Amino acid sequence: MESALLYTVIALGISVVINLILKKLGISQIIGYIITGTLITYGFDLHHVKDSHLLELIGEFGIVFLMFTIGLEISLAKMKLMKIEVFANGTMQVGISAFVFYLISKYIFHVDTSASIIISLALSLSSTAVVLSYLKASKQIHQPYGQRAMGILIFQDLAVIPILLLIGFLSVENIDLQSVITNTILSAIAVIGLLFIIAKRVMTWLLHFSADSNVEELFMGSILVILMGASLFAHYMGFTYSLGAFVAGMIIAETKYHHKVEVDIAPFKDLLLGTFFVTVGMKIDLLFFSQHLVEIIGLIVGIFTIKTIIIFLAISLSSKRDVALKTALALAQVGEFSFAIFALASSANLIDNELIGLLILVVVISMIITPFMIAKIDEVVVKFLKEETFHNDFESLQERKNHIIVCGYSVVGKFVAKDLALMGVEHIIIDNSLKHVKEALNSGEKAYYGDMSKPSILNALHVENASAIIITLDNFDKKRLICEALQQFSDKIRVVVKVVSLEEKEILESFNIGTVIDSKKKIAHILVNEITTCQL
Repeated sequence: MESALLYTVIALGISVVINLILKKLGISQIIGYIITGTLITYGFDLHHVKDSHLLELIGEFGIVFLMFTIGLEISLAKMKLMKIEVFANGTMQVGISAFVFYLISKYIFHVDTSASIIISLALSLSSTAVVLSYLKASKQIHQPYGQRAMGILIFQDLAVIPILLLIGFLSVENIDLQSVITNTILSAIAVIGLLFIIAKRVMTWLLHFSADSNVEELFMGSILVILMGASLFAHYMGFTYSLGAFVAGMIIAETKYHHKVEVDIAPFKDLLLGTFFVTVGMKIDLLFFSQHLVEIIGLIVGIFTIKTIIIFLAISLSSKRDVALKTALALAQVGEFSFAIFALASSANLIDNELIGLLILVVVISMIITPFMIAKIDEVVVKFLKEETFHNDFESLQERKNHIIVCGYSVVGKFVAKDLALMGVEHIIIDNSLKHVKEALNSGEKAYYGDMSKPSILNALHVENASAIIITLDNFDKKRLICEALQQFSDKIRVVVKVVSLEEKEILESFNIGTVIDSKKKIAHILVNEITTCQL
């Protein structure tokens, strides 16, 4: 027990130091945790515990907490709107990828049929832990490609269940396939039905009374009971822990407590996710890696290329080319659920152990590469698609003082800019649509192309020199991200935001950055004033 505590403290210390260095270099903390896992494994000769079931279970709950927070952002109504991203795109991605990898494994590498099926399905999956944690931290999860990536990852999480069942079919002779499928379907109905019908009432009641108690420990305890209870129930019924957590998050997303729950659960999620990535780092066998370096690099390049092409073509059917390519690049790696698939296949003697060792290293290295790829994803897309670029002359803004920044140049933005011009108020336009920027320039406006939710754009605009910012965008997720980014300037600049619903107003007012204008309410006041003026 004392040695376990010692290793834990040392691991925490190493991860803190490494991540502080990586933070200054602009590298994701995911890499720091993976390096920590490798260092403590070799530094303290912990090779015998790297396959510990308890350690893997603790690490897996990092993904459980991550999926719970993702569920908090996806209500049932939003899930219905995402049916194309989840089911259409997800089915095409997993199905086509698995088919292509099966053909390559079976007919090029001459792996037997059962092993080829398992390997192809494992390689078709992407990393929920790496991709969603990075997209969530960078706020890119609200961008179009982030939404599509999230939808596909949700489908993949669901697909793990039949994949694990399939391995059971392949490892057991004379199994009653019909009864297994029937029991699985009945279990799925029971899980969804009980969670959404009965457990939903219990969750709402528990959160309501714990919140009314004004005792933070009780509210935090209620959240953990809900999360762990839903996860354990789903696992007991034959599904993954993360599926139960995701459904629990979706249920709470329908309540008024979902924002507070997300904030309170964040430290647990980050700590357990860090533990998961430490366990990933512990799986790196440096000797085996050096002996098979060429094969590993070749496999990674092949897998990344094949998955990128397949996902790009699938997403292109319903999205723009740049969104499709960003989604493809973000999901090109192999995911952590492949560890469970390979472990189950190994215990059933369906795949050679040396081949499994090679594939595990391919998975780990692909996960390490991913944060670097996503960080440079915009540059890669511009380079490969050769999209028309736009040059911003931000240097001219250094001398500007006390001007107004108009964010968005669609219908409302055009009227705002026109009125400001008539009043002789100095202003500039910023929009992340190249079409709108060109329209503004053609109208004689000072317009710039960029996303105001990015710190680099705020710095380039010299926001601190402006007197006010007017946000006229319609996209709520984009408005929320911009308001979050502008919080650091709340005591210097007045911000006015247009909203279209009471829900938007309540959320954006919580940032305390300025004035929130309800466009519908404002129109109602104008209409009433017009009528009363005419009558007088």
